[in-house]
Amino acid sequence: MNKNKVLLDVNEGVAIITINNPDSRNALSEDVRSDFDLAIKKVELEAGKTIHAAILTGGGGSFCAGGDINLLRASSEKPAAEMQKRLQASHLLMTRWFNLEIPTIAAVDGAAAGAGFSLALACDFVFATSRARFVLSFGRIGLIPDWGALYTLPRIVGLQKAKELAFSARVINTEEALELGIVYEIVDQENLITTATSFANRFRFASTTAIGITKNLLNKSFELDLNTSLDLEASGQAIANNSEYHHKAVKRFLDKEPSLFDWEKHKTV
Repeated sequence: MNKNKVLLDVNEGVAIITINNPDSRNALSEDVRSDFDLAIKKVELEAGKTIHAAILTGGGGSFCAGGDINLLRASSEKPAAEMQKRLQASHLLMTRWFNLEIPTIAAVDGAAAGAGFSLALACDFVFATSRARFVLSFGRIGLIPDWGALYTLPRIVGLQKAKELAFSARVINTEEALELGIVYEIVDQENLITTATSFANRFRFASTTAIGITKNLLNKSFELDLNTSLDLEASGQAIANNSEYHHKAVKRFLDKEPSLFDWEKHKTV
């Protein structure tokens, strides 16, 4: 794709999507959202085939500053229905990213503010530098969190803490984000992408079928009762059990050969 407001690079099965709008700290302008849509489409087509994991990051020292303030100002002067329609279109991007059936990783350096924080929360894992800062800044300008934050945040930090972070719109540093479970690992700035890529590569030998089904069911788990969850586990297991990967893995086990996937063995891959 053209090197415009969002860059996409795929190397050895890992897609790296970089928001490239540094003049506005990678704010989600119309161009950014349009290019992000194109990048997601490319990843969707190859997810579980030639792409086994995806990394989302920002260029120029920021992850994403959230909504474009000029768009917000313009939309506040228009009918509420128009704002609702525009945001619903943006939310489709978030749900498509959230529902990718491969591991997704946020590599955060600098600010993850507003919808930028929401995007990080929509990833399966968050790697962050000591410079990273997280803030649901919506309350500072009289708005409510969007891009899925009201769904993802309480699932990670609990309802009471989510309310505190949303109501206060205060900044969270990397250490607190780690303690809250928002950040998976703190890494040096110069090693951020390398570390995230190394982590992504550890999934290279895993069953994309099993990971996709497991991720989908975990993402739904808070809305399901036990019996429904068990039914979905049974149907998902039937699919995984019938996969070529499972058949090969069982044969290797019976033949006392090394397993196809070993998390520790693939640590340095």
